[in-house]
Amino acid sequence: MSTATVQGAVIRSGELEFRQLDGCRVATAVGPHLGARIVRLDVVRVPSGAVWRPQSSAHEENVVVVFAGSGSAASGAARRRVNRADTVYTPTGDLYELSADAGMDLTAYVWNTTLRPDRAPGTEPRRFSRLWNEETQLKGFTGTGQAEASARTATMNFLFWPGTGSPQLCLHCGFMQPGEYFNVHVHPESEEAFIAFEGKGQLHLDGQWYDAEPGDVLYAPPGVPHGTRHPDEDPAAPRFATCGGPTPFDPVLYQRAGVSTKVR
Repeated sequence: MSTATVQGAVIRSGELEFRQLDGCRVATAVGPHLGARIVRLDVVRVPSGAVWRPQSSAHEENVVVVFAGSGSAASGAARRRVNRADTVYTPTGDLYELSADAGMDLTAYVWNTTLRPDRAPGTEPRRFSRLWNEETQLKGFTGTGQAEASARTATMNFLFWPGTGSPQLCLHCGFMQPGEYFNVHVHPESEEAFIAFEGKGQLHLDGQWYDAEPGDVLYAPPGVPHGTRHPDEDPAAPRFATCGGPTPFDPVLYQRAGVSTKVR
């Protein structure tokens, strides 16, 4: 059973409930059943040699993170080979597609949202990236004051964000070495949905820390404190990485990083 409260939820990957849909298996980790009104996070398992092509995606803004397997992905007319940790962005108006290689299933986490009337896609949005892209980063994040901050701060990569043409969704990857934190914070107007992608660590939700393993999901509604940490003090321990982001994007994160919040 997921660890859930009125103020959000931590959803364990082993307890996601999958349904058959268009030849694939789909589980909704975050959605209306948790009270989410802005963002939905689906987990999609594409069988060997099969294709996932949701027609509804043309009406939404979508971000895909490949969690396991390999194949190809399309964003509108653009197509690329994808493997674990590759990422795909599709603006409203375009379809996305995922194809699994023969002999290997492909698992992806997919964020989607409906654009607000005052927002529009960027002029030339970035469509493909990778979680380990270090082009634009936030370092030294001290949180927003809801909990004591650690000086041992994690690093966050910005993959899809206003600077790459994303008007509402974003995708960030935070990676923590042993003892590091992405300090507790809130988003006043945004719903946060992110996953534990690599290694073992802990997720903070509304005053409590929860152990997390790859595939686990955290959902925090607007104003609810959340964060991450790598509690292992052994310097040889593998890093802990998470990915996701607030919807709509929170300009505070980009202001802290010293970059523009203008959608390109």
